[in-house]
Amino acid sequence: ALGTSGYDASVDYVAGALRNAGFDVRTPEFDATLFGVEAQSLTVDGVDVPVRALGLSPSTGPDGLTAPVVRVPLDDTPGCDATDYDDLDAAGAIVVVDRGVCTFAVKEQVAADSGAAALLVVNNEDGPLAGAALSEQTEPRIPVGGVSAADGQRFAVATSAALTLDTRTERQTSRNVIAQTTTGSTDDVVVVGAHLDSVPEGPGINDNGSGVAAVLETALQLGPDPAVTNAVRFAFWGAEEVGLVGSSRYVESLSPEERDAIALYLNFDMLGSPNPGYLLFDGDDSDGVGAGPGPEGSAGIERTFAGFFAGRGIDAGGTDFDGRSDYGPFIAVGIPAGGVFSGAEEPKTPEQAGEWGGHADEPFDPNYHAPEDDLANIDREALAVNAAAVAYGTAVYALSIEGPDGVPSGEVRAQARAEFTE
Repeated sequence: ALGTSGYDASVDYVAGALRNAGFDVRTPEFDATLFGVEAQSLTVDGVDVPVRALGLSPSTGPDGLTAPVVRVPLDDTPGCDATDYDDLDAAGAIVVVDRGVCTFAVKEQVAADSGAAALLVVNNEDGPLAGAALSEQTEPRIPVGGVSAADGQRFAVATSAALTLDTRTERQTSRNVIAQTTTGSTDDVVVVGAHLDSVPEGPGINDNGSGVAAVLETALQLGPDPAVTNAVRFAFWGAEEVGLVGSSRYVESLSPEERDAIALYLNFDMLGSPNPGYLLFDGDDSDGVGAGPGPEGSAGIERTFAGFFAGRGIDAGGTDFDGRSDYGPFIAVGIPAGGVFSGAEEPKTPEQAGEWGGHADEPFDPNYHAPEDDLANIDREALAVNAAAVAYGTAVYALSIEGPDGVPSGEVRAQARAEFTE
């Protein structure tokens, strides 16, 4: 995790393996914010309720706060607009809103503007609100915690609550690991990435040792000077778990010309979930869920991976570009992206279990961000298939970005990115 000797050891291991294979390796530093929780508790009308502080939540202090509860009615944009607080006396209250539509950061800002003392976000699916965080860019002002959907029902009749989110936020220096082949066009670079950090609560073997292992082995097998058409840049990101900081700082550090030279980005985050799915980032928005389509070329990347899985007899499904992994900063500047994913804390549907096996209505990874995310809880068959997909996707685009499943180049690329980011 960020700020630990374990992360430094991980950087040294990956960088050493790449250097031993002949790669020229850089480990650029960046500043990140380290967030920790000393204590968290919630009592609603005298009943203890589990609560989790959202990442970067301001602190209530060790003594917490007690305040009346104000429930924001559920609508199409829960807690996302100032008008949601019309006719509500939120000043000094613990405000409760539902998850969905806008970011947690927006919900916090709107609640803070209403005068709320704190905010609780109710999950919109079974289980706790895990892996949720605010945004450093919005400078959070009030404490924010998350509760499960079941516990959220208590707030329909709640009158008061006592909330403690004793948190700490401090600046840390971290590092990415970057290595690129010496061969292939540097005008059409294929970037292949995985986040190297985990969370303090667990070892991080599936999230994201699995993605790191697959990307690292692909780099070692490809080598520093392969016979490829396009250069391949391997990236291992730091501080993903605290807001995609390493990948964001990297993209921000690039000149416009350097960004334009990146043909596409392939992201691999969690490949061996114990109750695995076979999910592809929904580049064409054919699922119609959440965010819209990715930048032009993302649909072709999705088809490339779909073809790989079809060849293995697997009908892969889609997963939304929901901004939870390191493709986010690349998409934001119009770079097409894609990748494969075996699922996190969300439940596997009966239809998915029928297609891929496993257990319906249980999380793809019940150990997500938990101490049990260890070597004993990896589905090695899923990891093997997904790791092969990493190598396949890397090789396909290293050899060519043209064709019906390719990505834009030259003037077409510049125009497509300008239109996407308008």
